[in-house]
Amino acid sequence: MRRLLLAVAAPVAALLAVRPVGDRLARRLMDAPRTSPGEDALRPAVEALGGEVVRLLARDGTRLAGRWLPAEPGADGWEPDPREAILLLHGWTGSIVPDLVAHGPFLRRTANVLGLDLRGHGGSADAPTTFGALEVEDVAGALAWLGDRGIRRVALVGSSMGGIVALASVAVLGDGRLAAADADPAAPAGVAEAPRPRIVAVIVESVTPELALLVARRLRVPLGRRLGEQAFAGVARAVGVDPRATEPARAVRLLEDVPLLLIGGGADPIVTMRDAERLAAAAPEGTARLTVTGAGHGNAHAVDPAGYEAAVAAHLRSAFAVGRS
Repeated sequence: MRRLLLAVAAPVAALLAVRPVGDRLARRLMDAPRTSPGEDALRPAVEALGGEVVRLLARDGTRLAGRWLPAEPGADGWEPDPREAILLLHGWTGSIVPDLVAHGPFLRRTANVLGLDLRGHGGSADAPTTFGALEVEDVAGALAWLGDRGIRRVALVGSSMGGIVALASVAVLGDGRLAAADADPAAPAGVAEAPRPRIVAVIVESVTPELALLVARRLRVPLGRRLGEQAFAGVARAVGVDPRATEPARAVRLLEDVPLLLIGGGADPIVTMRDAERLAAAAPEGTARLTVTGAGHGNAHAVDPAGYEAAVAAHLRSAFAVGRS
């Protein structure tokens, strides 16, 4: 009888513990590391890129930091347009510095690059990390900043959480083609604003279809998916907006008219090949894919730089060329 009672009580106790554990995980998710290990060693490399350190405001007033890299024409015949830019978005850990060092040199051969520190990361102001729920305000602020600078066409490029934010931003903010539909309803009346750039392409790497899987895959424990749901429910309670409402499996369906490239690693333990297939199945018809054999989470470029750069440049330039016409 005692064994029977223990067998019955164990799963009940586990279920009762899910919410408290989920709340602790929520606090951990919202308190992202500002910098990643080894970033200090990258400072000379990012300074060698030149450009300028910029400060801007998210749409909700949060102070953000970033770095602007002017385009540098390469020797391949492509002529960057000064009215085009790439908005580069980083993952959950650290600032934009590692992404700028890795991707800035080849991205700027296609267009200007704005590398953005999302809220709570790098040089941006303190704020909870919400996996897109509030970071769309950062992207809205960056788009306004780019519009003031004369940029008319923008591509969003993001890895891991940065990719989640990119997809959510198009879903929430629109791609900019319909001025009335995409306008900010809270904008002050009678104030002239620069036209918002149109989002003409999106490239995301290592993006999970559902946010709860990020927790489940890392914990690898029974009830991991349930704990993930509770963790993001805790984030929603803390900030008043539920990140799961714009998680990738939902947001990606709304990118019908925005060319999308999904990049994945064949050996990614966080976003497995099965997860990547599910996200691709939810994406609009015509979505392009690049799977890098042997790549883990967010390191496809490091594993196959030539193939990665060729696929990314082709996708971006095709979209920019269409936008110019």
